[in-house]
Formats: sequence, C-alpha cells, structure tokens
Amino acid sequence: MKKIEAIIRKTKFDDVKESLIATDIEWFSYYDVRGVGKARQERIYRGVIYDTSYIERTLISIVVRDINVEKTIKAILSSASTGEVGDGRIFISTIDDAYSIRTGEHGDETLYTQNK
Repeated sequence: MKKIEAIIRKTKFDDVKESLIATDIEWFSYYDVRGVGKARQERIYRGVIYDTSYIERTLISIVVRDINVEKTIKAILSSASTGEVGDGRIFISTIDDAYSIRTGEHGDETLYTQNK
C-alpha cells in the first residue's frame, strides 16, 4: 500500500476530484493548507501594499493499493497541471498495514473492494 499526498492549487481541486473519481478512487481526505514557496505576491488594498508570502493550496491524502498507484498519480498530474510555476507536488510513502475499525480486518482489503 502507498500513501499519496498531493499539494495542489485550490483552483484545481474540483478537476482533481473528478479525475480521481473517474479513476475509481473512491475515498480520500483533503485539507486547506498554506505554505511558503518561491512565488511571492503583493496585493494592493486601498492604496496599501500587502505582502502575501504564503500560498494557499489544498493537500489531498490518499491511501491506495500498489496496483492503483500509477493511475492515481496520472489522474492527479493530468488534472492539476496548469504549466505554471506553483502547480504543486506529489509525495509517495509506504504504508505497512491498514485496519478497519468496524470489522478489525487488516491489509489492503480494507481499502477498496475493486481491483483485488
């Protein structure tokens, strides 16, 4: 099993969500996050310049079976890319085990019913 974390533009969240659903990824978590990167913006409000050195993004967290890793990454890459600086990053880590709290089952069977 792998955990895929993708940090994407907030404006691309709906596109990524639809792409993941079309790829049969049924469940994931997401969080609004802020980070600091190379991109800097200045906003002017009533004649005063404000430096917004943080970048608002969405963090998507998905745990998938090994056989679903590539299609999940492709779905995120194709739907989150604008070709501009700041499109985001994808991180992949290994998950040793998973448990269903309701049934006590463990292993990748607890994740999804398809693609066993």
